[in-house]
Amino acid sequence: MAAVDPIPTADTAYRRGVVFVLVAGMLWSMVGLGIRLIDEASVWQILFYRSLSLTPFLFVVIWWRSDGRPFATIRKAGKASVVAGIALVGAYAGGIYAIQETSVASALLLFAAAPFIAAALGWLVLGEPVRRATGFAMVFAVVGVGIMVADGFSSGHMIGNIAALASSFAFAVFTVALRWGKAQEMLPSVFLSGLFALALSGLVCVLQGLTFAISANDMSIALVMGVFQIGAGLVLYTIGSNSVPAAELTLLSLGEVLIGPFWVWLFLGETIDRNTVLGGSLLLAAIVGNALSGLRRKPPILPAP
Repeated sequence: MAAVDPIPTADTAYRRGVVFVLVAGMLWSMVGLGIRLIDEASVWQILFYRSLSLTPFLFVVIWWRSDGRPFATIRKAGKASVVAGIALVGAYAGGIYAIQETSVASALLLFAAAPFIAAALGWLVLGEPVRRATGFAMVFAVVGVGIMVADGFSSGHMIGNIAALASSFAFAVFTVALRWGKAQEMLPSVFLSGLFALALSGLVCVLQGLTFAISANDMSIALVMGVFQIGAGLVLYTIGSNSVPAAELTLLSLGEVLIGPFWVWLFLGETIDRNTVLGGSLLLAAIVGNALSGLRRKPPILPAP
């Protein structure tokens, strides 16, 4: 019987990466519901306790993937991992604040700007080409985002919408940094983001006089989110980044945008206003059109081992 080649082909690795990133988006789709279920905790208190569970979870994952040598793997990750970790902290904070200050539907749909930001950054920083279809999709996305932000301004949610866009930018930087450092294990970037977020959120809580004694409900939700929603999703997304280009990574993860509003409607009855529907329709049309056009594209060639 012929021996099986243990090294995956470019096609196999690409397909596996696509599946991992799609599942990551599904996990992230429930973040909005989790934030809405928190009663009183502030952005920084949520981020502190979410990071408190995320950090040890990622350490265990790195330990398992490195055959018991987590510290060597973390040290080897390099500058790209540090940049990705810092960017991810910005995405965390902006995302939580946005969901608290605007509707979940508006926040999640504004997060959908990340693929287009990642496409631009991937081209500028890494030289990853932007397809013509992606360029057309960006135009529709900009129009959709403009409509949604205008609605937020008129209804007093502008700050929340700006925070969502800032979170999208930070997440795009995180994605491009993952691609930059793909020759190394990049899970340390998520571990470092947990450490950075833990230190920053703890410091802000002290400076603002916020107590670390929050309700059992808020603490339990934040701790669960750190492992099962954010943590597990970021593990899958980071592994998938090895074989999927930056723009496609963020596009594929948008299951959270498509499904997220459904969870809050189902469990909390939160509605979606007219401008969010109109702007979101344009934005999602851009995402779907770009994704469908990408089906004709051959998977990227993996670097030689």
